[in-house]
Amino acid sequence: DLDGKKVAVFGCGDQESYNDYYCDAAGELYDQFVAKGCKVYGFTSTEGYVHSESKAVRDGKFIGLMCDEDNQYDMSEGRAKAWIEQLKSEGFF
Repeated sequence: DLDGKKVAVFGCGDQESYNDYYCDAAGELYDQFVAKGCKVYGFTSTEGYVHSESKAVRDGKFIGLMCDEDNQYDMSEGRAKAWIEQLKSEGFF
């Protein structure tokens, strides 16, 4: 039983080569978790990413942390640190 369980999703992908489906698997995981009653934490901005479509976007935000180690590897560490702080402030931990 996953009802009410806390979940935070992250994904890795190549937003330039897979522009039309960047981090789609993370969005599919989100759908499964929500269907089982989980509470998802850690939505993040899509700002600064270059993609046209993603199943990982809900209401204009990513459903968690998305990293592109192929094209924006220099941003991943900062994004991850900010995400952890965000999760703390949301009461995830």
